[in-house]
Amino acid sequence: MALIYIIEDDENIREIESFALMNAGHKAVGFACAKDFYKGLESVIPDLCLVDIMLPDENGNEIVRKLRKNPLTRTIPVIMVTAKTTELDLVRGIEDGADDYIKKPFSVMELISRVKALLRRTSTGEAKELNLDELTINNEKREVSVNGEVKELTFKEYELLSALVLNKGIVLTRETLMEKVWGTDYEGESRTLDMHIKTLRQKLGDYGQRIRTVRNVGYIIE
Repeated sequence: MALIYIIEDDENIREIESFALMNAGHKAVGFACAKDFYKGLESVIPDLCLVDIMLPDENGNEIVRKLRKNPLTRTIPVIMVTAKTTELDLVRGIEDGADDYIKKPFSVMELISRVKALLRRTSTGEAKELNLDELTINNEKREVSVNGEVKELTFKEYELLSALVLNKGIVLTRETLMEKVWGTDYEGESRTLDMHIKTLRQKLGDYGQRIRTVRNVGYIIE
């Protein structure tokens, strides 16, 4: 059972999300505004957050940016719930640190599927540390550094990089990466993968150039 925080000012939507999550075996706590959400974080850190973009006191993008800047909350998986569907809006959410997004209106099945995929962890038998030249992935701290400099990655960016490094020198198809990182039941657009690869490269700086696109196939880290 996971503890999931819902930040949504629409009471009807908040209740639908809470009911669906509880039926799926999770514990859901709802907040109508950012202020109440921050108070909740002071008591308990959740396993995942559903964040609406349009809130009365603070934009959802700003909430995500604050979560990523705080060492105590920076690794919390975040799904943004948005009525904004332009590519620019979606890219902005990913760049701010969101791991996934759901477009309104959405089905209960889609919500549960996205939550299930994002909560899926690969902790069993996981190496404590992965290294590739100047890159270090510390799985105990869930921390990535290049030449000793820590890079702030979202949950999905971290999972993508880990998958690539574990298979260094091997081309991973788009389908393989989608299955490893988003789960077999993920039905989102494939451009989500491209967005995450783009922001991952940017955050890794010069090292990001080692993540190479193999046209019409997938990605490889060399």
